[in-house]
Amino acid sequence: MPRIARKKSNSGIYHVIVRGINRQDIFHEEEDYTKYLEGLKRAQDISKFEIYGYCLMSNHVHLLLHEKIESLESIMKRVGVSYASWYNKKQERVGHVFQDRYKSEPIDNDAYLLSVLRYIHNNPVKAQLVLQAEDYVWSSCRKYNDPNKYLGNMINTGFILKIFDECGEIARQRWQAFMKQDSNDKFLDIEEKQPKINDERLYKEIQKILKGQSLGELQSMEKASRDKIIRKIKSIEGVTQRQIARVTGINQSLVFKA
Repeated sequence: MPRIARKKSNSGIYHVIVRGINRQDIFHEEEDYTKYLEGLKRAQDISKFEIYGYCLMSNHVHLLLHEKIESLESIMKRVGVSYASWYNKKQERVGHVFQDRYKSEPIDNDAYLLSVLRYIHNNPVKAQLVLQAEDYVWSSCRKYNDPNKYLGNMINTGFILKIFDECGEIARQRWQAFMKQDSNDKFLDIEEKQPKINDERLYKEIQKILKGQSLGELQSMEKASRDKIIRKIKSIEGVTQRQIARVTGINQSLVFKA
């Protein structure tokens, strides 16, 4: 079946989603998130696109981009190849890291632009990782709230804030009020069609991975060996990191970092 052509944006602005192959995690620890952002910045220096927002989740990425001298396709290829090459070398693996085709939707008016950015920043809240969007480390939300604390020129906050007001401080106050508004807006997101797995089934799958070892032995393993097994458990379709922590008795933060 032929692929459906992407919708082109009249403004050049797009909401983009990239996800891990087979919905697997693509970020396991701080270094991974940092490397992706470094690659994004290098691509920006070459392609001159503007970034209005981002959010890096464990198994997918939201980007709000404005293409300039290069097409969105070229930008995403540049960013994806850079991270995949580094990730595969680190994990001593081969093959695809990202799902073959990223998703994108055109942004052609200010109201939609603002609502999409709010949606992107609230992804960690929706996933119950944080209580407030600004508490999440791996998104651009903090840059909007406190630009002096979070230096760097990768995110063009001015473009968004000027929609609220020409005065920076007033614009920021209005932006923060906008972020706190309740919203049931639906936008482009990853598909949540994977079947859920119950704890009993997960326990049986974990036993297969452990090959005779107990959960107690898993808990007391040295970090490298434990993390390797946890990553295998994470690849089980339908499992969540919170569920892994519950069934294995391993702290959720250790599961997340594995």
